[in-house]
Amino acid sequence: MHDPNTQSVTRRLERRLGDGMRARLPHWAAELVMFILKQGWACLFGGLLLVAIIGTKLIWQADWAFHRYDALFLIAVGLQVVFLWLKLETWEEARVILLFHLTGTAMEWFKVNAGSWGYPEPGLFKLFNVPLFSGFMYAAVGSYMARAIRIFDMRFAPYPPLWMTWALAVAIYVNFFAHHFLPDIRIVLFIATIVLFARTRIWFLIGENAYWMPLPVAAFLSSFALWVAENVGTATGTWMYSGQLPGQMVSFAKLGSWYLLLYVAFVTVTVVTRRALSPTPLSRADLVARGGPVAPDMSAAMTPPR
Repeated sequence: MHDPNTQSVTRRLERRLGDGMRARLPHWAAELVMFILKQGWACLFGGLLLVAIIGTKLIWQADWAFHRYDALFLIAVGLQVVFLWLKLETWEEARVILLFHLTGTAMEWFKVNAGSWGYPEPGLFKLFNVPLFSGFMYAAVGSYMARAIRIFDMRFAPYPPLWMTWALAVAIYVNFFAHHFLPDIRIVLFIATIVLFARTRIWFLIGENAYWMPLPVAAFLSSFALWVAENVGTATGTWMYSGQLPGQMVSFAKLGSWYLLLYVAFVTVTVVTRRALSPTPLSRADLVARGGPVAPDMSAAMTPPR
C-alpha cells in the first residue's frame, strides 16, 4: 500500500513545481522539464549508485586497507535502507527490487565465470568472483521501473495476455545462459517483443495532462540510458568485458542485451504488482483528483488486460 501522506506531499510538491515551470516557460517546455525531473527522481537509486562508482574511483587508493568494492556494497545497502526509511520506496516496490536483484546476481555468477566480463579489483564481499554490490545494479533497474510506474501514474494498455509475457521473459532470461551452449535466439526474441507489445502504450501523467508512448520505444530509450551507464562502469574500471581494451566503449550489442533484459524486469514488476495493469485505466476522475484542467478522456483508447 502507498502511504497516502507521502503521496499527498509528493502531489503538492509536484503541483507547485509544475505551476512554477508553467509560469516561466511555454507549456510544452514546462511539460518537458517536468518529464525530465520526474525521470531523474524515478532513477534516483541508480543515479546515486553511479555517483558512488565515479566518486570512489576518483578518491580510492590501492594501498587502503578497505577495498573499493566493499565500500560500494556498503553504500548500496545503506542507500536501500535509507530509501525504505524515508519511504522513497514502498515495501511492495522493495519486493520487486529484491526479486530482480536475485535474478541479476544469478546471471552475474554465470556470466563472470563463463568469461563474458569480470571484476578486476579485490574485495571481501565477493562470491564466485562477483562483488556483492553488482546485484544492486540490477536492483537499480527494478527500482527505476517500480518508482516510475508510481511517480508517473502509469497504465499499460492494451496489455497482452499475462502468460505470454511471462513466457517471453523466461525465454529471454534462459537465452542469456543457453546461448553459450545452444544457438542464440535473440533475433527471434527481438521480434517477439515487437509482436507482443506493438499495440501496448504506456500512459503516464505529467501534472494534469496525459501522454503515451509505445512500450517498445520506451524499452529502447531505457536500454540506451543503461548502455551509457555501462560505459561509466567500464570507464572507471569497475568491470570490464572480455576483449574490451581500456578506454574502449562498450559494444552497441550490449544495448540489445539491455533492451531484452528490460522486458524481464518489466514482467518481474507485473509478477509482484499488477496495479498498472488494472482493468480500470486512467480515467477523468483520476485527473480531476489531481486538480487543474482535465486532459481528453483516454478510456475509449484503453482496453483492459486479458
